[in-house]
Amino acid sequence: MNSWNSFPRAPLALTALAALGLLLTAAPVPAVEEDADNPELRAGLTLLDEWIQARVEYSGLPGLVIGIVHDQEVVWTKAYGLASLDPPVPMTEDSIFRIASHSKLFTSIAVLRARDAGKVRLDDPITGLLPWFDIENRHPEARAVTVRHLLTHTAGLPRESIHPAWTDFEFPEAGALRDTVSDQETTYATETKWKYSNLGFTLAGMVAEAASGRSFAELVEEEILGPIGMDSTSVGPVPADQKVRLATGYGRRMPDGSRLAMPFVDAHSFDPATGLSSTVPDMLRFLKWQMRVRDRRSEEVLATNTLLEMQRVHWLQPSWTSGWGLGFSIRHTDDRDLIGHGGSYPGYRTQTQLSPEEKVGVVVFTNGGDGNPGQYLEKAFEWVAPHLPTPEKEPAVWTTDWERYLGKYRNRWGDTSVLRLGNELVVLSPLSENPDSSKGILRPTDKEHEFRMESDGFGAHGEIVRFDMDASGQPTRIYVGVNYSERVR
Repeated sequence: MNSWNSFPRAPLALTALAALGLLLTAAPVPAVEEDADNPELRAGLTLLDEWIQARVEYSGLPGLVIGIVHDQEVVWTKAYGLASLDPPVPMTEDSIFRIASHSKLFTSIAVLRARDAGKVRLDDPITGLLPWFDIENRHPEARAVTVRHLLTHTAGLPRESIHPAWTDFEFPEAGALRDTVSDQETTYATETKWKYSNLGFTLAGMVAEAASGRSFAELVEEEILGPIGMDSTSVGPVPADQKVRLATGYGRRMPDGSRLAMPFVDAHSFDPATGLSSTVPDMLRFLKWQMRVRDRRSEEVLATNTLLEMQRVHWLQPSWTSGWGLGFSIRHTDDRDLIGHGGSYPGYRTQTQLSPEEKVGVVVFTNGGDGNPGQYLEKAFEWVAPHLPTPEKEPAVWTTDWERYLGKYRNRWGDTSVLRLGNELVVLSPLSENPDSSKGILRPTDKEHEFRMESDGFGAHGEIVRFDMDASGQPTRIYVGVNYSERVR
């Protein structure tokens, strides 16, 4: 395989486009058949492969696994480096990693399933299901902590319980957590500041348990992982028959180049916040499931509207470029919006992100405490995602019967023009400084002279547009929603 050593120094400074061109002749990268007639995709995968290999080798990262999915097709997966340094064991695509805070996604799904079943309400105080929750409240004037606050990290809770689990690697059992929550105090008033909290998501998992009467492991493994087909994903200790695939976690690289092997750390009561283990192929299945449900092709595990609710912004950060849904992180960039989560556990760094518009998802798992999976994920979206085919829209077909509707309509508020643009029947305001911003596309319904409007903004998008006709079959009036305009020409 080629490495950066086989190139002169110049390619490191090349633009991605130029580098893609250079790598068209490089060694092929395994991928789905859709890249056979797509040299840009093939080049992007080759560049990504070469770059990851070089980064892993020169940074001394023990190992890495990456996977890319396009809608329901796995585009590419590859393993790099070692799952164990001593003895040396090659990393494989189905190696198991601790995925840490990815666990919060599954906790949120469990809570929303309980909500949809009528067992819990998001805006109810959590004390209704967890009466022992008696943390000292520094802001008694604020609204009580609710389930929604837990899922959006707006409860004002400490990041952790009173136990120094990330230092001594001993997480509390549920009883110890319940017995000590009264020894802690809130940090902020609810809904005033976003504050990431593992304690909050541990409580969210306990809410799901109390609402359903089942253990957290049962809720996740039987009601979520099983139906999606995530057979290598588990809560708590990895099953005995899968332990051989567990990649050893290693700490950050020290100045002398050494890395400390990390023990397996059982999160116990903190499983809802950080206790799951998984593989890249399983997380690709999770991404495919999200795309099926989002597109209303399936309602397995969650209803479409529920998943969309979880993946829209409920808390917007001051930068206006990122926010939080119900469990899911949401990030806006100039090129795409990304929905997902990351994870950091002793010896592991992981990332999973979905670009819904492109129908592309990327998963990167590393077994190094300084793995920085985000950098590999970003390059996958930069070099590969733009070259994957976008869903083709059915071409619009003009119907000659629509010509009768063309013209200008007027009421006391302004004018409405009905026009043919390409093969689309549209309405817009000709008096607008930017008429295109007022444009609505009319899609026919199954009723004569009736359409439904597609647009954005403040208009009546999603509503019915209909024409009143005279005895000669010509329109006299247009109704947009409940309001109307008379035809003037």
